[in-house]
Amino acid sequence: MRTQQFNIAIAQSTIDWIGKKVIGAHNGTIRLKAGELSLTDGQITAGRFVVDTTSIKILDITDPATNAQFAGHLASDDFFGIEQYPEACFEITSVQDNHIKGDLTIKGITNPVAFDVTTRLNDDTLTVTGAIVIDRTKFGIKFRSGNFFRDLGDTLIYNDFELNILLTAKAVEVPAQAQI
Repeated sequence: MRTQQFNIAIAQSTIDWIGKKVIGAHNGTIRLKAGELSLTDGQITAGRFVVDTTSIKILDITDPATNAQFAGHLASDDFFGIEQYPEACFEITSVQDNHIKGDLTIKGITNPVAFDVTTRLNDDTLTVTGAIVIDRTKFGIKFRSGNFFRDLGDTLIYNDFELNILLTAKAVEVPAQAQI
């Protein structure tokens, strides 16, 4: 049995987000702050990731004033409360084939999530791709949710948002005595 440790290459990894509403959608990026993965015989067995919520960017709004206003709203307590919660975390709890289960913590609230990934190992570089659908209301983000507010009409924001991930990780050299 061969176990390998990998550290996420932050600059080569991306997380794209999409949030949908009745009359359209918004999209952007958010960066990882840190992360590591463990593989046993080429299969992911463990991992933990820290997302920098202060890095959220909106890509579809090109007017600088409108973009800044929306970014401020996403940073507010109505959404991610980044002043109090500058990080979100995900920890893998189990893996079966390409199906990952784990605990996601946003705004200090932890809930289980599950999603499929595709992995590719090339020498000392591991690439992982996948899409995660998250119900924001489970993390206390209730702004314009049809679950909590009535008669929102075309201002309703759907509860689910999607994260499309592309992780690049580099193998970590483990001292020979640590592998025993």
